[in-house]
Amino acid sequence: MRTSPPKHNTPRTRAISWRARIVLFGLFLIAVAVVFTTNRLLTDRFTENTRNRAELRLVLYSGNLLSELRQNAIVPQLLARDPALISALNTQDYAQSTQRLLSFLEEIGAASLMLLDKDGRAVATTERNRLGENHKQAAYYVDALRSRDTVFKVLQDEAGQYNFTYSRRIDTQNGVLGVIVVAVDLRKYERAWAGISDAVMVTDSEGRIILATEPRWRGLTEGEALAREPASSAIQRAIQATSDWTALPADAYVRGEAVMRVEGRVAFRGWRIASFTTYAAVRDKVNGYLALEIMGFAILLALAFYFLNRKAALRVALFQRESAELRALNARLQREIAERQRVQENLAQAEQTLQQSSKLAVLGEMSAAVSHELNQPLAAMKTYLAGARMLLTRNRPDEALTSFQRIDDLIERMGAITKQLKSYARQSGDTFSPVNMGDAVASALAMMEPQLRQRKITITRTLPDQPVMIMGDRVRVEQVIINLLRNAIDATETVPDAGIDILLAAGETAVLTVRDNGHGIGDFKNLFEPFYTTKQPGDGVGLGLAISSGIVNDLGGRLVARNAPDGGAVFEVQLPILPEETRAAE
Repeated sequence: MRTSPPKHNTPRTRAISWRARIVLFGLFLIAVAVVFTTNRLLTDRFTENTRNRAELRLVLYSGNLLSELRQNAIVPQLLARDPALISALNTQDYAQSTQRLLSFLEEIGAASLMLLDKDGRAVATTERNRLGENHKQAAYYVDALRSRDTVFKVLQDEAGQYNFTYSRRIDTQNGVLGVIVVAVDLRKYERAWAGISDAVMVTDSEGRIILATEPRWRGLTEGEALAREPASSAIQRAIQATSDWTALPADAYVRGEAVMRVEGRVAFRGWRIASFTTYAAVRDKVNGYLALEIMGFAILLALAFYFLNRKAALRVALFQRESAELRALNARLQREIAERQRVQENLAQAEQTLQQSSKLAVLGEMSAAVSHELNQPLAAMKTYLAGARMLLTRNRPDEALTSFQRIDDLIERMGAITKQLKSYARQSGDTFSPVNMGDAVASALAMMEPQLRQRKITITRTLPDQPVMIMGDRVRVEQVIINLLRNAIDATETVPDAGIDILLAAGETAVLTVRDNGHGIGDFKNLFEPFYTTKQPGDGVGLGLAISSGIVNDLGGRLVARNAPDGGAVFEVQLPILPEETRAAE
């Protein structure tokens, strides 16, 4: 009797077990079918949305290009009728022509404007470094002379970039006077496209790539661009996969195996524009929906298993708790992702602000350096002018002519100094040549002669009999010596018997020593830092030693400072000496 109940319950337990298996298996099949169908539908839908957005962006890009081209197309015709430019070409007086083109440039927004005379010479241009260039052989000049209409040209420069120009000849009843050339700035759109995730290129009527987010594509056809560079970058892989994307199944986009190529037409001379878009966004969206569906079916299966088999209630509850924890973890992860994105945006904005601040700081240093380095020549010019005026009043024109010659030398030196003021910021110098240190010292003393005579400073020079030669830049070496003499003059301002000793010695290196009998150096740590000075406000900006140190470092030497045992400061310039064999070769 005790064994009968177990025998009676065994079939019932098995029936419930088989029923549960059938229900669970049916739910599993339904879940697979729904996920598969959802995958296909969502993939098609999000793919179409991605394509629509890519086509919309392409229409916007082509519209921007066309607007820029049409805006600049009318400029040559208007400038060809400008009375001021016509008068300048007739009278060959171009004093105000460049300024007038600059005023037009601000209103038009073109890359540059250039006025050519009938011989092809640039007589006025917004790019001053191109003034005087001869463009007689340029296509935009030759074709403009042959045509009565505005001519558009696309020319590739040495760097591989394309320049887009409109040109038109300027003529009157007396004949052709010149040509006005307007350069269109289309590269600003190329730079803007580089900041998006798509790859964009523009081809002309011959299929050449003239604008592209990948610089190595320019000048090639689409097939040549792929053959020239290996498919290592994301853009090149996109082009390679585009060739057979239509043969891939729809879910290939979700797996990241294909990209979308969208092509459009620019209503200008047969140009075409194309973009390459990845399916990363499609994959993320589809995966998000599929994850929600899978989670829903998982919960449904758990509930069905709970009602069909009450003995697994604890297991179902545990599964629900795990699902809740998973949802909470997913929500927390989304919040962390959003927070990280905000931090990255703030960091990018801070980097841009720091970059702009650095540019302003460099601009301030250069402005202060110009004021500092030109003070000495200006003071010397003032002294020579006063002497020349006195000599002329005494009817001594020959001696006054000598003063004017020195003033001319000072003007040339001021021009050379302005070219060398970048020595503090840059690391590489110009082409060097042999420099006689003795001659450089003599030239620097001649430059400082008015200040030395006015302060009644005793100069002691000790120079070797043989020339001390180094490899460097004469003007920059003299600039270092002048800065050291200026510091020595300022250091001995309160000393009764001011004196400066200059010693030049040659051994393994050329050593120039400048010593004064002032009060010495108090802070060696910040001595060569920019804008560090112990002078009163208005007497100096603290750039002399910083610039000198940078110049000496560029020449392969070093500038050191110390205090003399018996008082005063000592500065030593140590430079590599020029070997005899190298000197003979030079």
